Amino acid sequence: MRRWGWLLVLGLALATANVRVIQVEGGRLSGDLRYGPWVFEGGVKGRVKDLTIEAPRATLTAPKGKTMQEAEGEREARFEGGVVVRRGRVEARGPLLVYREKTGEGELQGPARMRQEPKPGEDPVEVEGSRMTFQVDTDTSTSENALLQSGNQEGRAGFVYYEEERGLAVFTDPKEVVLTRKRKDGDLVIRAREVRSLTGSKRLIATGGVRLQDGDLLTTGESLYYDDTTGEAIVLGKPAVSENKKEGFRLSGASLLHNVNRHQVRVYGKAFRLPVEEFRKLGEK
Repeated sequence: MRRWGWLLVLGLALATANVRVIQVEGGRLSGDLRYGPWVFEGGVKGRVKDLTIEAPRATLTAPKGKTMQEAEGEREARFEGGVVVRRGRVEARGPLLVYREKTGEGELQGPARMRQEPKPGEDPVEVEGSRMTFQVDTDTSTSENALLQSGNQEGRAGFVYYEEERGLAVFTDPKEVVLTRKRKDGDLVIRAREVRSLTGSKRLIATGGVRLQDGDLLTTGESLYYDDTTGEAIVLGKPAVSENKKEGFRLSGASLLHNVNRHQVRVYGKAFRLPVEEFRKLGEK
């Protein structure tokens, strides 16, 4: 029975490695055909699973001592000269991309820009970053030193994890994440250690100490849930506090309901817990 278990694990590992093998085509091919590296120049396209990579030049290399065929699953592909990455509704651009079959990850050097075309009734999602990565095992990408924009909202953070089809963005930063909702009567700003946003439904949760700045009205607490379609934020704390020093207003409570459209705050009398299950990342428990 143990033997069959090992065979199953080995089979799954080989299947995963095979999925990660990249096919490079187009352009003029040069190099050692047996051991590589293979150099492609002029209209090059790489394909791995549902990810396509286009560039003027690509180099495919194998570990020393292995033929290009023997090394499938361990090779490295380097695309340069202006790279375009496409998957589903997503398109990203940057100067250079390195793809490693062993990890199934493509690393796009910056400055990099990504745009996801919207589903009906939603806004496009655009991301700028100093570096981006794309996983072929999942539909996830990450961006460093990132700015994410969707509709009238934008988020800035040191690191952004994004699930493309689900539209889940997770912002983290050792100092603070800053989310801004642009509006005519003054921007709404949310600051926290971590923010998780569903860009399609325009809902988010923020944790790690939060500050919600609504003009002269500031509400602080430990965490919050915000729904942009209603303009309501539920702020949790021990206690949560809302102040407008200009008007001499102060209110505190375990839960506060802050309506950012009306610029009003009241104590939220119902029991409430953050819907963290809705904002979990792939594989997260």
